[in-house]
Amino acid sequence: MDITWLDDFLALAECGSFSRAAEARHLTQPAFSRRIRALEDWVGAPLFDRAVQPVTLTQAGIRFRPAADETLRRLHQGREEARHAMDAAATTLRFAATHSLSLTFFPEWLRALEARARARVGAVRLDSDTTAACEQLLLSGQSQFMLCHQHPAAPGRLDARQFRSVRVGEDVLVPVAAPDAGLRLPGRPEAPLPYLAYAEGSALGRAVDVALAARAAWLTPVFMARQAVLLRGMAQEGRGVAWLPRTLVRDDLERGTLAAAGGEDWAVAVEVHLFRPRSRMSPAAEAFWTLAA
Repeated sequence: MDITWLDDFLALAECGSFSRAAEARHLTQPAFSRRIRALEDWVGAPLFDRAVQPVTLTQAGIRFRPAADETLRRLHQGREEARHAMDAAATTLRFAATHSLSLTFFPEWLRALEARARARVGAVRLDSDTTAACEQLLLSGQSQFMLCHQHPAAPGRLDARQFRSVRVGEDVLVPVAAPDAGLRLPGRPEAPLPYLAYAEGSALGRAVDVALAARAAWLTPVFMARQAVLLRGMAQEGRGVAWLPRTLVRDDLERGTLAAAGGEDWAVAVEVHLFRPRSRMSPAAEAFWTLAA
């Protein structure tokens, strides 16, 4: 079996489209399809239902996906550990964090941990990206830790059998809009409010979706993005209402560049979680986990 087939499999599982997955893997669609078929021949079962759009995993594919994720994660982790076994870089702590947490939470949190330890934690590498991309960095072993927002009713894709997490902070998603936009929840059926929504795969988007499903609000999506900072800019331009982390927009609310679009009953409480693999990590990473947890 060619290990790249696993990357192909995960790309198709994420995209749900042979053409988009082939493009993401820098392959022609026929070549990509042949590699997926070769993997299915190796497994001995069809992994994708091609009769529906988007393409979905079969039951065999659903059972195979955690094994593919874990295999690639362990291979990448093993490669990293082998490369740095005799190198000082082995002490570097590798984090993946969403854009909003990288800007607002991570620096203060790290400083507080160092104050508790009365020492600096050493070299740190921080990769800032979307929730889905951060999850993939952790799954592939390219990061040791991941920081993201979590909502109890909207879990992410990380399997609890493979990863541990601990709550390290709290935040609140508050509905905001430009002060002069005249936008106020819940809106009206005949005049729904323009809604700046999180794109699919966002942890914050999952939390907002759960909250909105429980109450009546009249909204019409006009813009979607994976990053809270992009929604923040569109809200400042008067394009609509967005649910943004209070830690991100606190200064905007104080300066008046953004205003609340609803009362506290429209706020969505979320937690900040730190994730790590259940498997043993480097001594430096294990020491940090002990400090943070």
